[in-house]
Amino acid sequence: MIVIVDERQTVTEAFVVMLEREGVAAIGLCPAEFRSWITAIPESDLTAVEAFLVGECGEQARLCGLIAARTRAVTIAMSETRSLERTLELFAAGVDDEVRKPVHVREILARINAVSRRAKPEAESARFGQIRVFFDGRDPEIDGDVFQLPRRERRILEYMAGNVGCRVTKSQIFSAVYGLFNEEIDENVIESHISKLRKRLRARLGYDPIDCRRFLGYRLAHPDEIMSEDTRASSAQDNCGLMARELQFVRD
Repeated sequence: MIVIVDERQTVTEAFVVMLEREGVAAIGLCPAEFRSWITAIPESDLTAVEAFLVGECGEQARLCGLIAARTRAVTIAMSETRSLERTLELFAAGVDDEVRKPVHVREILARINAVSRRAKPEAESARFGQIRVFFDGRDPEIDGDVFQLPRRERRILEYMAGNVGCRVTKSQIFSAVYGLFNEEIDENVIESHISKLRKRLRARLGYDPIDCRRFLGYRLAHPDEIMSEDTRASSAQDNCGLMARELQFVRD
């Protein structure tokens, strides 16, 4: 999700519409709303934010400083005029990049991806057995072939791949896919998306790579983990069968 901050509502609304056309969840806030939000939001919710776009306002550098103090998400300042003094002030506050309006949202997304790659070079893609997941909007690959997915399901797969090693909750996935402030869509829609994604992956791979634990959340598991769990489950079933036969022998 991308958060846009600008004192003009028409600007934030325009960017939200353009970003959502590109398949990216976005929310626009005025400086006062944003100041209250960024200081109060839990860190677990901040992980759903990929980037901040901060437009020109009286406290642009201060707001960028608040972002830098709370998260390492990409921060891009948007300016309408060039000013060396202001640019230096913004970078000192923690801005990752500055763009001059008008600017196309695709250029902004490209800059966000570029900054992310420099910060985490290994995060261009992630491989899980036969699956390779990209973080630049491309469909994943299975055994080197493109595996086309609906936009929401692809985003869920990317989010889980980007949080390898830890489980993510339904609420975290919802925030990453639909945005933190989307009240028009029920959070339970995530369960439907994940169910469809698991069916598609299972049909192609022959196994389900998404590990789900009630109350704990979801994670993308490596094939060797899945095979180990299947082996343990099979062994437990065999042991139960053996015990049942022994009990039957005793009764006889």
